[in-house]
Amino acid sequence: MVYKNPNWDWHTMNPDTDTALADKIDNGLIDAVDPNLEPFFSHKGKLIMYHGWSDQLIAPGNSVNYYESVAKKMGGASKTADEIRLFMVPGMAHCAGGEGPNTFDMVSAMEQWVEQGHAPEQIIASQSQNGRVDRTRPLCPYPQVVRYKGSGSIDEAANFTCAAP
Repeated sequence: MVYKNPNWDWHTMNPDTDTALADKIDNGLIDAVDPNLEPFFSHKGKLIMYHGWSDQLIAPGNSVNYYESVAKKMGGASKTADEIRLFMVPGMAHCAGGEGPNTFDMVSAMEQWVEQGHAPEQIIASQSQNGRVDRTRPLCPYPQVVRYKGSGSIDEAANFTCAAP
């Protein structure tokens, strides 16, 4: 993309000069860093973000920082709660996989939010081994965290709740 050459040899990359060139050419087309989502929200846009706490490729704090920058830019988390939700996924690696429950249905959550006005208060995630679900947990909208209720199996989402940190 930077050199507009599909045959470019990545071995020739010079981080001292090519990174700055890529940033200049990108001009906001690839990096999602602009916190002003007013144009999107003004068209009744809804945004669900998720990120694994065990992501080995992109630091999980990047999504937290972006979410917080959007909330700050748009007047605070209470004003943006009807438009944007971030779900941090314990034990999930980059986009999927990992040790924690990492299979979930964000599409249905978005559908309920957009079509019926029900913002997701939690999303159930599952972990499977050998084709069998062996653990479920709720995913909570940031900054809430999941808390064990104190009784019942630690492998069942019903025994957990979303709470303030």
